[in-house]
Amino acid sequence: MKALPIGPEMDIETDPETETAPEAETVEAESALTRPQRRLLRRIYNGRTVPIVVDGQPFLTFREASRYLLTLSPEARDAAYLEMRGQAK
Repeated sequence: MKALPIGPEMDIETDPETETAPEAETVEAESALTRPQRRLLRRIYNGRTVPIVVDGQPFLTFREASRYLLTLSPEARDAAYLEMRGQAK
C-alpha cells in the first residue's frame, strides 16, 4: 500500500467557483436572524390565531414573519422585530 503525501508535496487543486469567499460568509451572517430572535419569533407565532401587523402587513406564522424580516435592511429588520415583539405582549 502506497502512503499518501502529506504536507506541501500534496497537490490539491481548488475550484475558485466552488470556494466561498470570507466576505460572502459575513454578509450572509449579517443578513440572518440571530438565534434568540428566531426562538422568540417561534414562541410568538406558535398557535397564533390573531395576526401581528407590521408595516401594514399581517403575519400569522413564523415562516411569513421571518421571510419578511430577511428582506429588510438590518436597521429596518430590528425595528420590525421590536414591533412584532411589542405586539405579542
